[in-house]
Amino acid sequence: MADVAPEHAAADLPRYAELVLDVIDTIPPGRVLAYGDIAELVGEGGPRQVGAVMSRYGSLVPWWRVVHADGSPPVCHDAQAAAAYRAERTPMRPDGTRIDMRRARWDGR
Repeated sequence: MADVAPEHAAADLPRYAELVLDVIDTIPPGRVLAYGDIAELVGEGGPRQVGAVMSRYGSLVPWWRVVHADGSPPVCHDAQAAAAYRAERTPMRPDGTRIDMRRARWDGR
């Protein structure tokens, strides 16, 4: 991965957290990645490890762009996430409660 973004470096984060947060910083507005997608891009860990990073340091990045594999937003933050999805015009499923992963999932490039 590239160098740590300045706002992350100031936080004196563990290496894995830096890698995860760097990936999240690259997700464009209106797009999302699942926890497992991020682990794949980082090249280590899994969804649970990414979730642990998000629970500790998620406020440093656009956390709403990280969702569960079924497109559901982070637990307990669904109202804030919904506002961000509307503002960024993130593709939603017809029920309006989950992301349309087929259209919104970012390919990492």
